[in-house]
Amino acid sequence: MKASWNGVVIAESDDIVTVEGNAYFPLSALRADVIAPSEHTSVCGWKGTANYFSLVVDGQTNANAVWTYRAPKPAAAEIAGRVAFWKGVQVV
Repeated sequence: MKASWNGVVIAESDDIVTVEGNAYFPLSALRADVIAPSEHTSVCGWKGTANYFSLVVDGQTNANAVWTYRAPKPAAAEIAGRVAFWKGVQVV
């Protein structure tokens, strides 16, 4: 699968875990040169606390478009070390 935003592939991998309709890519599949850390977090009752990254592509920023669970709860252990996308990121 590939994830792209603003016409640029930002992640690509055949090792995908799908949870709640979201494709979780290995963190290593995400291009480090297109992300910026974010202070934004959210909490899921069964997955834990999500931490976010913003995408920066061709001078445009997509705030908090990438998330990861750095320390997922045991029920979500399969998404440890993985990232997912939203906010206009196309995953095909």
